[in-house]
Amino acid sequence: MSTTGDNGDQCGADSGEMILSKEECTSCEQNDVDVNDITEGINRVAIPDNVSKCACCGKEGKGDDMNICNRCKMVKYCNAACKKKHRTKHKKKCDRRVAELHDEQLFKEVEREECPICMLSLPINANQSLFKSCCGKVICNGCSYAMLISEGKDLCAFCRTPDATSDEENLKRTKNLMDKGNAEAFNMLAGLHSHGELGLTQDYQKANELWLKGGELGCAEAYYNLGIVYRRGEGVEIDDKKAIYYYELAAMMGHVSSRHNLACFEGEAGNVERSMKHSILAAKAGDKESLHNVKVGFTKEYVTKDEYANTLHAYQQRQDEMKSDERDKAEVFYRAQSRGRW
Repeated sequence: MSTTGDNGDQCGADSGEMILSKEECTSCEQNDVDVNDITEGINRVAIPDNVSKCACCGKEGKGDDMNICNRCKMVKYCNAACKKKHRTKHKKKCDRRVAELHDEQLFKEVEREECPICMLSLPINANQSLFKSCCGKVICNGCSYAMLISEGKDLCAFCRTPDATSDEENLKRTKNLMDKGNAEAFNMLAGLHSHGELGLTQDYQKANELWLKGGELGCAEAYYNLGIVYRRGEGVEIDDKKAIYYYELAAMMGHVSSRHNLACFEGEAGNVERSMKHSILAAKAGDKESLHNVKVGFTKEYVTKDEYANTLHAYQQRQDEMKSDERDKAEVFYRAQSRGRW
C-alpha cells in the first residue's frame, strides 16, 4: 500500500499499488445504494468456513462430511476411494506427523493422582499406598496409618467401611468393584493371579488380561505392570517393543516409574536426547533415580546448567508436596509389618 509523499508525487502508481485518497466515494449516494445491502451480498457469496478440498482430486465438500485421515488428521478426502488412492503419496508426511503428535503427548507433564483424603500426590512407590477393596480407592499409607491408630482403626479411612475379615471377602469385594468398572480392582486382582496369592492359582495369562483391561479403564499402574511382563517375559515372550509401548501408555497417564524405565531404554539405544527428556520429567515428578540420571547428563553436557537447576528445584518442590508426618510415621510402622495389606 502506498501513500502520497510530502512533495505531492504519488508513489507506486505505475506498479498498480493501491493509492489512498482523502476524497470520499459519492457513487453510492448518487445511485441511492445502501452500503449494508452490498455487505450482505458479499457475505452471501463468500466461501463457507467449513468447506474443504479433497487432498487427492481437489473436489470441494463440507469438512464434516469428508473422509479424514484417521492417523494424522491433517488431510480430508471426498470418498474412501480417493483416500486409498492417495495413501502412498501421503504416507511419509502422515508418518512424520503421527510421530510428532505421539511425542507431544509422550513428553507432556502430567499431574500425579492425589490421595483422596489428604489430597497430597500419591507416593511414587506403589508399596506406600493402599488399595481398599471396599470403595476401590487408593489411599496413601499415611492416611491409612492415621485411621489405624485412631478409634476407628478397623474402618476404611475413606468410606468408613469395616475391614474385610477374610481373604474370601476381600476377593468378593474386589470382583464387585470390577463389575462396576473400577480400574484399580482389575489391577489388584491381576497381581494376585500373577503371584498366586489369597488362594488363587498362579495364572500369567489371566493376570495379563486383567492388567490390559485395567489399563484401558484408566489405571496407569496396570499398564506399567504389563510393561514389566514383556520386559521379563512372564507368561509371554520377552518383547522390548511391547514393553516400551505399555510403559509409554503408563507414562502418558503420569506414571513416573514407567518414564524412568523409558529413559533407560532410550539410553541403552543411544538416544541420549530422548533419554534425558524422560529423566528430566521423571525427576521433576519426584523420582530420585531420575534426578541422578539428570545429574550425570549435566556432567557430560547433555543437560544444560539451567535445565539441571530447574529440574533440581522442581524435584525438591515435589518431594515437599508428597511429604507429611503421617507418611513418615507410616513408613516406619509398615516396614515392621509382615502381614498382607488391603
